[in-house]
Amino acid sequence: MVVLVVATASDPASVGPAAAFLAMPGWSPGPPIPEGMESFTNGNVRLLKHECSIIAEDDLDRRWQEATGEVVSEVIFLSKHTAVSNRPALTVHPIGVPHLREDETPPQGGRPGWAALTNPRIGPWLRLLQKVAADQGLVPEFEITLEATHHGPLTSKPTMFVEIGSTEEYWGRQDAAQAIALILWKGLGLEDGNAVGTWLGNGEKVLLGIGGGHYAPRHMDIVVKDGVWVGHLLSGYSLPMEAGFPGGEVIAHLDQKSFKGWQKNAITSYLQEQNIKIGKPNDFL
Repeated sequence: MVVLVVATASDPASVGPAAAFLAMPGWSPGPPIPEGMESFTNGNVRLLKHECSIIAEDDLDRRWQEATGEVVSEVIFLSKHTAVSNRPALTVHPIGVPHLREDETPPQGGRPGWAALTNPRIGPWLRLLQKVAADQGLVPEFEITLEATHHGPLTSKPTMFVEIGSTEEYWGRQDAAQAIALILWKGLGLEDGNAVGTWLGNGEKVLLGIGGGHYAPRHMDIVVKDGVWVGHLLSGYSLPMEAGFPGGEVIAHLDQKSFKGWQKNAITSYLQEQNIKIGKPNDFL
């Protein structure tokens, strides 16, 4: 199986890290791709470059397998990040638009109600990114942060985005591109054979973040600790619990027997924070 790293020539924060990554040892031309894309290979890593928006090319994992016969184990997209604050940042996040209704059009790719499988590397790579950015002198100028689950494109394998933000001034920064390339080089085990963030499935705890803002500061406080894995991060704006029923009383009903103790505690705690009542069957009569 191969790891697919995807970059686009239309985005300086994507093609810059890709170029820095390709400048490292061991690369050779990849298999021919019949869609006008370029590919490169290094061990079990494949770098795919295309010309479109990074969120416009759906199902690249499936299309790669169809074109080459190689099964993709995970997908990592390189992209720019934008923010109202314009603050320089290096970010990682899962993707999906689970909060959109079927009649809504996703503004940045994906499919309403869809979320990609989360890439287990997100938590370990956030911590690696903190270290590499500090070593490269990018901190404190650059903020190192998670982002909540958002946007596309569609994939069927574990997926994550690694981004440089937040304005054109920073998207093309060579030192930031080099830091992202080092994350890929170290994180995928090309440096010494020891990949960072390989999921073993031995009962490790996985954080599912519910609520909070786009940059999930409370979840960040937990994820920066060693050994924490990250699932989806659903920000408050992704949970429009009363959007369809203005003026109504939202009451949550839990299938109590279906939850483990920790799951029930997490959900009830969040509902209490949102002032949402937890009802019993008679409360709906």
